[in-house]
Amino acid sequence: MVPLAEQYPWTTLPFIVGAPMRQLAMARLAVEVSAAGGFGFIGAGESLDEVDSYLEQAASLVKGHELLQTYYEKSGVLPVGFGFFDWAPAEDLEKCMVAVKKWKPAAVWQFGAYKNQDYAVWAEKIRKMGEGKTQVWIQVGSVADALEVAKTARPDVLVVQGTDAGGHGLETGAGIISLLPEVADALDATGITDINLIAAGGIMDGRGVAATLVLGANGACLGTRFLASEEANIGNGYRQEVIRASDGGMNTARTKIYDKLRGTTLWPVGYNARGVLNQSFHDHNAGLALEENRKLYDEAMKQGDAGWGVNGRITTYAGTGVGLVKSVMKGGDIVKELQQQALRRLEAVTPKL
Repeated sequence: MVPLAEQYPWTTLPFIVGAPMRQLAMARLAVEVSAAGGFGFIGAGESLDEVDSYLEQAASLVKGHELLQTYYEKSGVLPVGFGFFDWAPAEDLEKCMVAVKKWKPAAVWQFGAYKNQDYAVWAEKIRKMGEGKTQVWIQVGSVADALEVAKTARPDVLVVQGTDAGGHGLETGAGIISLLPEVADALDATGITDINLIAAGGIMDGRGVAATLVLGANGACLGTRFLASEEANIGNGYRQEVIRASDGGMNTARTKIYDKLRGTTLWPVGYNARGVLNQSFHDHNAGLALEENRKLYDEAMKQGDAGWGVNGRITTYAGTGVGLVKSVMKGGDIVKELQQQALRRLEAVTPKL
């Protein structure tokens, strides 16, 4: 197995990934994460028409960072990735493939297929259009899915997401502390040893990063933590709600109601999303009709930042570790802080031999 830092030579260790949060992690955040030694991903929205423009913007921003620019000029590989949902219409996914051919992003992250066989179809197209320069990352949430995807799509990286994650994932599953080791053992048992594993789900600080490395991950992916970055493409109300929320095991939930209210209902069976509890959630549980709840949600959307909060109605996707997010920082500073914290924690628990 080739270490990730060798495959992506602008990165430093521990290997930190900025998740491709849909329309929240855009070019500005992705480039900031990569420039700090991490691997930043752009999260495409439901419409994939603008992927070309997202990558074009990333290529422009890369020019402001000497190390990234030098790598891009020498390799022809754009030092960011982007992610898409495999449930998107095939014609939209084909537009993504055109963008891959044009910009050669370092990786494409697949997620949310209606059936696992779809990953292999698009993985082959990604490699072809990327001319061997663009790697394939696929997100999974169970041991069975990890094994099937590893055998059929042969991704370069499997992102193993535990159920503590914010945003979309499997309705049922295990936390990362048991899921990651079981996936690793299952792959080893079948002789698959050439796929790097990235841990995701509930990781918020360097302690979480260190823990995933001890579990056997090759790196850690964070989403919620980067929502509280200056570069995240979110309203201030959303960002402040991430800072405000605490005790995420009690004050977030996996549910479909936020998708129903937002109209994002194309997700495959077996998926839902974790968000911070708010008035929309509580009214739904109290029996408020969906149409009335949706009407109130739409009215809240017109309020701007005031629509978020414990008494608000607008969705705040966040993981169970949201209470560990205490401040807004630059994305690059978050990467550096995570790495420093993780290294200190690992050193602290390593016996002096």
